[in-house]
Amino acid sequence: MKLKPGRVLAWTALVAFLLVTIVPFYWMIRTAITPAADLFTDSTGVVPAHPTMINFWRVLGLVDAERARAAGGSGAEISFLRYTLNSIIYCGLIATVQTFCCAMAGYAFARLRFPGRDLVFGLILAALMVPPIFTLLPNFALVKNLGAIDTFAGMVAPNLLMTPFAVFFLRQFFLSVPREVEEAATIDGAGRWGIFWRVVMPMSRGPLITIALTTSVWAWKDYLWPLLVGRGEDTRVLTVGLGVFLQQSPNTQPDWTGLMAASTLSVLPVLALLVVLGKRLVQSLNFTGIK
Repeated sequence: MKLKPGRVLAWTALVAFLLVTIVPFYWMIRTAITPAADLFTDSTGVVPAHPTMINFWRVLGLVDAERARAAGGSGAEISFLRYTLNSIIYCGLIATVQTFCCAMAGYAFARLRFPGRDLVFGLILAALMVPPIFTLLPNFALVKNLGAIDTFAGMVAPNLLMTPFAVFFLRQFFLSVPREVEEAATIDGAGRWGIFWRVVMPMSRGPLITIALTTSVWAWKDYLWPLLVGRGEDTRVLTVGLGVFLQQSPNTQPDWTGLMAASTLSVLPVLALLVVLGKRLVQSLNFTGIK
């Protein structure tokens, strides 16, 4: 088969983008399995000369302080399991409540008729153009005035209910649901809430999982807002915990091998979600026509 210049250029660009995406993850894992003593002397090989798992055991707290320092630890500690649990709570609250509220809003804009519906929907779409940094300080001032600093309620409050993209995405799907199905449910005596909860929601598992998945990934990697609000050990999420771990190194240089080991472990929950639910995500995007 004769290769056309356009096809060669497309494949070259695809491989380049793939390398740009994969190489940082590869280097993170490589550093995580490299002994601290070999970090700078053994940095040219594809695989470390003396790979080890001690850096993972250190950040998980499975070795004592003396052995951790002997393995190159800086003396800094990270409550990895505790921060992971905080991140799960943070992501779970936001993904669950936000997906449900966005589903209700999307269904209302798709099926209900009320004065100002199109105007309100236009305002929601316009909110997509507002950078999140613009709302950071007002949200922080509000949470502080409510006395919700260092609480999960204050952390999840700004993102708990709805986001413009999720409302738009689910509205597009609900518009494609056959009206005949809802009319048949009405004939059987179902009200508007019954139609939404018992008919439309079960038919929308794919899009709902898509929104829940994308929201979970976004919340899992969120850093700035949890840094401002979740300052204490009880509310500190994993991304903030990694930053604190890097800054608390008492030696002259940070514990890079421990940090990369913790970063590698922090990716695993989101990676597992993507592997399990990734197929539904692609199917849902194709079904709703969003490219």
